[in-house]
Amino acid sequence: DEGRGPAPGSGTRQVFSMAAMNKEGGSGEEPGRKEKPADPVEWTVMDVVEYFTEAGFPEQATAFQEQEIDGKSLLLMQRTDVLTGLSIRLGPALKIYEHHIKVLQQGHFEDDDPDGFLG
Repeated sequence: DEGRGPAPGSGTRQVFSMAAMNKEGGSGEEPGRKEKPADPVEWTVMDVVEYFTEAGFPEQATAFQEQEIDGKSLLLMQRTDVLTGLSIRLGPALKIYEHHIKVLQQGHFEDDDPDGFLG
């Protein structure tokens, strides 16, 4: 799995843009199922669960549901919150934070601040 990801130096930003493309271009969801908003701050708890399930973390996704983490909460999470507050094993917790939450935060806050205040 590790060898088939983006090339070194390309960053993990692709994860966020792929999620956005899935939602904008249609992802074959069941009819009647509302698509999750492109902006993570608007995600419901179930949108967060769906995101991590689709990202390959179905077991860990339930921890976000149990803790009622919605999009706003997700974007405010710090590394220690993920590592200790969700009762997720260390390896998956690190991957979830570094490759998903951190990327979503960077994408969201860079969009809000085009001058790069956080960068």
